[in-house]
Amino acid sequence: MSRKNILWRFFGAIWRGLNGLRKVLHLVLLLFIFMMFFGALSGPAPQLLPQSAALVIQPVGALVEQVAGDPYDRAVAELVGDAPPQTLVADVVDALRYAKEDDSIELVHLDLSAFAGAGLSKLQRVAAAIESFRESGKRVIASADFYSQNSYYLAAHADEVYMHPEGLVYLRGYGSYRNYYKDAIDLLRIDWNVFRVGTHKSFVEPYERMDMSPEDRESRLRLINQFWSMYENDVVTARGLPEGAIDSYAENLVVNTIAANGDVSQVAVDRGLVDELLNRAELRQLMQDYVGVDSNDDSMYSSVSMRAYLKQARLLKGERSKSENVAVIIAAGDILNGTQPPGTVGGDSTAELLRRALSDESVKAVVLRVDSSGGSMFASEVISDEIQALREAGKPVVASMGSVAASAGYWISVVTDRVIASPSTVTGSIGVFGMFPTFQRTLETVGVATDGVGTTPWSGELRPDRAMSDDAKQLFQLIIEDGYNHFISGVAERRGLEKDYIDTIAQGQVWTGNDAFENGLVDQLGDFEDAIAAAAELAGLEEGAYGRKFIEKQLSPTEQMILDLLSVFRLAGIDVTDIAPEPGPIKVFAGKLQSLLEQVTRFNDPRGVYSHCFCEIN
Repeated sequence: MSRKNILWRFFGAIWRGLNGLRKVLHLVLLLFIFMMFFGALSGPAPQLLPQSAALVIQPVGALVEQVAGDPYDRAVAELVGDAPPQTLVADVVDALRYAKEDDSIELVHLDLSAFAGAGLSKLQRVAAAIESFRESGKRVIASADFYSQNSYYLAAHADEVYMHPEGLVYLRGYGSYRNYYKDAIDLLRIDWNVFRVGTHKSFVEPYERMDMSPEDRESRLRLINQFWSMYENDVVTARGLPEGAIDSYAENLVVNTIAANGDVSQVAVDRGLVDELLNRAELRQLMQDYVGVDSNDDSMYSSVSMRAYLKQARLLKGERSKSENVAVIIAAGDILNGTQPPGTVGGDSTAELLRRALSDESVKAVVLRVDSSGGSMFASEVISDEIQALREAGKPVVASMGSVAASAGYWISVVTDRVIASPSTVTGSIGVFGMFPTFQRTLETVGVATDGVGTTPWSGELRPDRAMSDDAKQLFQLIIEDGYNHFISGVAERRGLEKDYIDTIAQGQVWTGNDAFENGLVDQLGDFEDAIAAAAELAGLEEGAYGRKFIEKQLSPTEQMILDLLSVFRLAGIDVTDIAPEPGPIKVFAGKLQSLLEQVTRFNDPRGVYSHCFCEIN
C-alpha cells in the first residue's frame, strides 16, 4: 500500500469523524431548542388578568404617533429592555376605550412620573379618551412625583390628582427658542449659501443671523399665545378652577412659595391644582382601599399594566379588518428621500405603503395620519403621486393632521380629498429653501487649496471645497422660486382659492389648526376618529359595516422567526440580555456623535430643495 494512500485514508477517517461529531452536535442543539420550546409551552399558563383591578397607564417617554426605528431592531431592543422610551398615543386611547366597557377594571391609575411630554393635540386626544372613560362612572386617579406642564394637562382630567410631598407642578407656558450660528459660521470662514422664498421661512435663519427675525417673532407669538390660551381653558375647565388660575399660578409661583414658607408642593394644593400630597407608600395604601390588595404581593394593590391589558383586550375585543376597510397609514417625522425606518417619512417607503393600500381590494378608503414638519420636496412629490393614484382608483384619501403638518407635511396633506386638523395642529409654513455650505476659506486657513480643469463651467460646481459661482447661485435661486411657485399653485388649485391669496397666507407663515380653518387651508377641525368617519363617508361605507386596517412596515419571515426564538428563550427563563450586551463607552460616544451629525446630514433631497418648518413649540 502506498504512502499516499495511507495518508489519504488517515485524513479521510479524521474528516468522517469530525463530520459525524458535527451531526451529533447539530442534533443536540436541535433537541435543546425543542426542549426549551416544549418546556415553555408546558410551563405555567399565562397569568389571567385580575377579576377586579386598577388599569395602570404609565406613559414612558414621549407620546408619539409612531415609534421610531426599524421594527426588528426595536422589537429586539424591547425584548432585552433597551428600547428608546416612547409611548403610542393609540395604545393609551385604546386601553381607555376597552377599559370603559370592562367590568374587571374598576378604575384607572394614571401614573405620570415617567412621562416626557407630547404636542398639545396628542394631549387633547388622550384627555378626550379619559373623559370618555369617566362617563362610565369609573374614576381616574392621577399621580406623579413631579408634574411637568404636559403631564399636568393629563392629570387635570382625572377625578383625583396626587403628588409626592417633595414634588412640584411646573407650568412654564409655551415658548420657541433656538440657537443661532451666524457669528460662528463667520469665525470659521464658512460660506453658508442660503436660498429661500418666504418672508417667514425661518428654518434657515440661524445660518444668516444671530437673533429671531421680526417676522418670525410675530408668527411665533401668535402661535404660542393661542396654545397657552387653549391649555389654560382646557385645564381650568377640567379642574373646575376660576378663570385665570393657571396664568396666576405660573406668574406668582415665587411669591406664593415664599408665602408657603418655601413649600412649593403645598402651593399646588393651595391653588387647587393638586388634591393631596402623598408619598408612594401612602399612595399604594389609597389604591388598596379602592381596589384591594394584589393576590401575589401584599404590599401592592390589585392592578394590571397597560401593556398586559392591551395584549388580551386586543385579542378578545380588538377591531379586526373586514371585507371592506378604511386603511390607516402613518406619516410621522422628517420627510426624507428613499426608504426610511418608522419615525421618519421615506419617499419610497411611504409610497410603498400607499401602493399596498391601492392593491388591497378590501381597502376602500385611506386615512393618512400626518405628524411631520416637512423635509424633502422630491420625496413629498413621490408620496403625492401615490396619493393621487389612490384617488384616481376611486379610493378616497383623508389627511388627519396630528401635532404638526407643516411645509412638506402640509403638501402631502393638501393633495388628499379632505384635510382635517385639530385646533392645536401647527400647519402652513408654505415656503421653500435650499442650503449649500462651502468651506474653501476654512481650508485656506490651514494651507489647503483646490484647483483643476473641467469640460464645462459646471464641472467644478457644487463642491464643498470651492466657492459657488454666481451662475450656480442664480440657478439654485431659480429652482427654489420654481418650487415655491409650484407649491402655492398646487395649494390654490386643490383648495379652490386664488393663487395671490395663497401667497399672502404662505411666505413660510405658520398657523394653528383654528387659523388654518379660517384661512381655508383645511376642510374641518376634528380628531383622528373624525378622519376615519370622513374617509368611510367618502367611500360610501355604512357605519359599523367596515373595519380598520393599519398598513405599516412588516417583519420578514426570518426576522419574525428570530424574535419568536428569543421569546421562547425568555419564557424558558433564559436572560436574553446576554445576546445584546451593554455597549461600551466608545460605541455610546459614536452613537451620540452620529445623532448630532444626523441633524445636518440626514436631508437628502436630490435637488437640495426642502420645505421644512422649525415648528418646535414647548
